[in-house]
Amino acid sequence: MQGAEPPSRAPLTLFTLTTPEVIKEYAYGCDADVGGTSSVHFDFDHDPAPRFHGVMSLAVRPGYEEQIRGGYAGFRNKFRPTLFGELMDDVSNHRFLALRVRVAGHPRTRHSYFVNIQTEGPTDDDLWQHRLYFTRQDGGWEDVFIPFEGFVMTKAGTINTQPVSMLRERVRSVGISLLGGNAGVEGPYELGIAEIRAVNEEDVTAPPLDSSIRLSGQDPQWERGPI
Repeated sequence: MQGAEPPSRAPLTLFTLTTPEVIKEYAYGCDADVGGTSSVHFDFDHDPAPRFHGVMSLAVRPGYEEQIRGGYAGFRNKFRPTLFGELMDDVSNHRFLALRVRVAGHPRTRHSYFVNIQTEGPTDDDLWQHRLYFTRQDGGWEDVFIPFEGFVMTKAGTINTQPVSMLRERVRSVGISLLGGNAGVEGPYELGIAEIRAVNEEDVTAPPLDSSIRLSGQDPQWERGPI
C-alpha cells in the first residue's frame, strides 16, 4: 500500500506583479488619508513591475497636530473574496518569504521599510511584521529572503509579548510599509516589487535577513498597519 506523498517543497508563487492590470488588486495609502502630508503612488513606469513611491513627510495638516503623527505609507494585496469564502494562501510547508525588489529614492528612506503579513484572525489589526533591508544601493533588482519564524506579531501597532505562532495555513495578505515617523525620516522614496513567493532552504540564493533586527528601532506605540 502506497503512503501519502510528502508535502511539496517547490517554491510557491503568491503574487506576480508584472502587468499593469495587477494594480487594481492592491490597496495602498499613507498618512495623508488621516491628516498627514505624505504622498503615495503605486503604478507602472519604465519597469516591468509596479513602483511604490512618493514623498515621506512628518508634517501634518493644521488642526491635526495633537491627533496624529506623520510619516507613513504602505500597500498590500486586497482581500480576495469568492463565492465559497475568502481566498487565502497556505505557506506552512515553506520556511522563507522571498521578495523580488529594488530600492531607490533618497538613501535616508531606505532603512525604514517593513514587511507585513496578515493571517486569518478575529480582528483586522493583527499584523506579523519584519524589517526589510537591502544589500544593493544602486537601484538594481535583488531577492530578499525572510524566515517566517522571524516575524513578530503586532496588534494595533503594539508588539504582542505573548508566545503565539503565525497561522501560516491562512495568509490573507502580504504588504510593505514605510515608517518614516519612527526614525524622523523624510524625503522621496521608491520601491519596485516584481514577485512574492514562499520558498525553502534549497531555493534561498542570498543570506536570509537576520531575525534579530526584525523590528529594531520601531516605535510600536505609534506604528499602524497598512490599509
